[in-house]
Amino acid sequence: MILSFYIEMKPKYAIIVAGGKGLRMGNEIPKQFLLLNNKPILMHAIAQFHAFDPAISCIVVLPESQIAYWKTLCKTYQFALPHTVVSGGVERFNSVANGLNAINGSGLVAVHDGVRPIITTEMLEQGFKTAEIFDSAVPYVDSIDSLREIIGDDSKTLDRTKIKRIQTPQIFDVVKLKKAMDTPYKPEFTDEATVWECAGHKVHFYSGDTNNIKITTPLDLKIAVVIMKKC
Repeated sequence: MILSFYIEMKPKYAIIVAGGKGLRMGNEIPKQFLLLNNKPILMHAIAQFHAFDPAISCIVVLPESQIAYWKTLCKTYQFALPHTVVSGGVERFNSVANGLNAINGSGLVAVHDGVRPIITTEMLEQGFKTAEIFDSAVPYVDSIDSLREIIGDDSKTLDRTKIKRIQTPQIFDVVKLKKAMDTPYKPEFTDEATVWECAGHKVHFYSGDTNNIKITTPLDLKIAVVIMKKC
């Protein structure tokens, strides 16, 4: 009982990485600031974490050049949910490292894409519970398409039951993730799970959500509107 109580009391953090430029959106406004149901996409992501746990500490990572604009948006939309803003880096790896530097002490940290605005409380609960037990929790969903690997002029079919699509939030023990990221950047560090694994840790998984889409194209934005109407 004492152990369970201790685990449940671990501080929770969320690093929300929002460094997109919106190039695939064909819009000059960075995609994380585009409106979804009359509110910038990034605000939805922050709000979902606070809905899950009002005590969670949210850290938003933005390019230095976008911070002033974000603060203006917060005033315009009267967005007052507490969060800390830090400057991003050249790569996602560097941006997450900057977010981690804003955390003092231990606990569990969720690293999330700022353009994934449809995360449920149930998904966050499952993710944090998994990380409480195993120190890591990475969400995945099944691949539904047929998959084929192209190798030069040849190709081969892949068993889609063994291929998973990885999402965020990816949740880790803060101290261990900081140590894992105390290494030079490598191109293969496409997400925090790859960094965690490179440091010798086992990646544990939990069920993601097909509604937890990453908004990168105009079609994604339309789909998100439909999903949110149904939720």
